Amino acid sequence: MQLTFPHRETWLHHVNPTLKIVLFSLWFAAIILIHDFNVMVNVAIGSLLLLPWSGHPLRRLLLYASPFLLMFMSTSTGMMFFGKGETEWVRWGLVIITEESFYRGLHLGFRALSMAAVGLLFGLTTRPVNLFYSLMQQGRLPAKYAYSFLAAMRLVPILVEEFQTLRHALKVRGMRKRGKIFNFYQLLHRYAIPLLAQSIRRAHRIAVAMEAKRFAGEAKRTYYYVFGFTYRDVLFTVYAFSVFWLAFLVGSEWPYADITDVR
Repeated sequence: MQLTFPHRETWLHHVNPTLKIVLFSLWFAAIILIHDFNVMVNVAIGSLLLLPWSGHPLRRLLLYASPFLLMFMSTSTGMMFFGKGETEWVRWGLVIITEESFYRGLHLGFRALSMAAVGLLFGLTTRPVNLFYSLMQQGRLPAKYAYSFLAAMRLVPILVEEFQTLRHALKVRGMRKRGKIFNFYQLLHRYAIPLLAQSIRRAHRIAVAMEAKRFAGEAKRTYYYVFGFTYRDVLFTVYAFSVFWLAFLVGSEWPYADITDVR
């Protein structure tokens, strides 16, 4: 089952996954703590500038980002139209737009956009296999947990194929929907129970095989994929800290709006 699309590998794909997840976690935390509108706009710009290095074409990126753009619009307009403030701009029925609510809405929208861009970039440039191998080597994650996660991820396409096979088999047998009231019970009875039973049997066989291969042991292991640190990790670290340093510098020296704290 095809779950990925062809893409071009860039230098971001070769950044150490453990370093990437640590820096992106700090990135998320810093975004939450920023309450200056001008700084948040600059951070959002710095986050979006990394997306072209995801290796995916522009149309596909826009498709991936469409839910996040919808989130930007919904969070911004919701806060703008119904927020509170002292300097009133527009009043139309229940809709009241003030200067404070307008900038607060934009601030929330740019915050959501920054988080979405960083999360999307991490997902598009990090292979799960590389992430868990790196966590075992640099993050000291026990092998039994890492390989268990990898095995579980390998089971997802198999589970989807089994669901499709079961659906086709039920269609061939002429199974029809009886009514809206019994839909939930029918779905549970026809799909959930057979899929759950098969998943439990498969998980038991995998667990037995992993124990036979001594995955639960504490001895030092060798790895098929070996990860270390290169100049790309230094470049990515410098970029991450530069985004916030420049965001604060530009936001304080050349602000876009007079308002600074939107709380």
